[in-house]
Amino acid sequence: MSVTGTVRQKMPADIAAMKGGAPIVCLTAYTTPIAKTVDPHCDLVLVGDSVGMVLHGLPSTLGVTMEMMVMHGQAVARGLQNALMVIDMPFGSYEQSPQQAFANAAILMAETGAGAVKLEGGQHMAETIAFLVARGIPVMAHIGLTPQSVNTLGGYKVQGRGDDRARLIGDARAVTQAGAFSVVLEKVPQGLADQITADIAIPTVGIGAGAGCDGQVLVVDDMLGLFTEFKPKFVKRFGALGEAADQAVANYAAEVRARAFPGPEHVFADEANK
Repeated sequence: MSVTGTVRQKMPADIAAMKGGAPIVCLTAYTTPIAKTVDPHCDLVLVGDSVGMVLHGLPSTLGVTMEMMVMHGQAVARGLQNALMVIDMPFGSYEQSPQQAFANAAILMAETGAGAVKLEGGQHMAETIAFLVARGIPVMAHIGLTPQSVNTLGGYKVQGRGDDRARLIGDARAVTQAGAFSVVLEKVPQGLADQITADIAIPTVGIGAGAGCDGQVLVVDDMLGLFTEFKPKFVKRFGALGEAADQAVANYAAEVRARAFPGPEHVFADEANK
């Protein structure tokens, strides 16, 4: 969509309007070059707190700070022209109270230019979501497997099986009623994800939740194959950049040790020989 000849960056309302239509394409990004790469192809780019594990080597997302999210959010914003940028609220920045959540969400949006924030939790976070939305902060919800709650969930397990099914349906309805413009469904059985998608009025964005969701999201490093040793069941590798990078570095090391690099074309002649 263009305004006076320029591309208008997508807004939360644009994503909400995609409910039941063309699937929403979403990837994570943490740096300017990756943001520029994914922007032409995505409707939504998520600056995820997964940055802690992907780029900083943390064992989980729990150690991610507001400062880290601001830094990476600013970097991603520099690379986007088309996609809506949503930024994760890190662990400990919103759970205490709606007031705490508003103060920190306002910082994230003001300092990064993000169009919305994402926070984890269903029924117990509905009051906070409503508080934020009423004060002009668009919220993307996240239910199912919520990585910030991995210790209480007992690990990275599929959610919504058996007696847990009703809880997730209740979570989806609660975040919808609270005013979230979309909701991530993570590691939810496909049949349940399909039921939730049909049941609520906002788009569902799945990760490990089946093709019936209104859209899909993956961690960009996973789908590019940058990690050769780690591959969750729900990830499809659309590239093998990790293997290619390993081979390129090996080739470089071999040429340096053989004094084959740098070659004549890579060096500068002495002034006298010009």
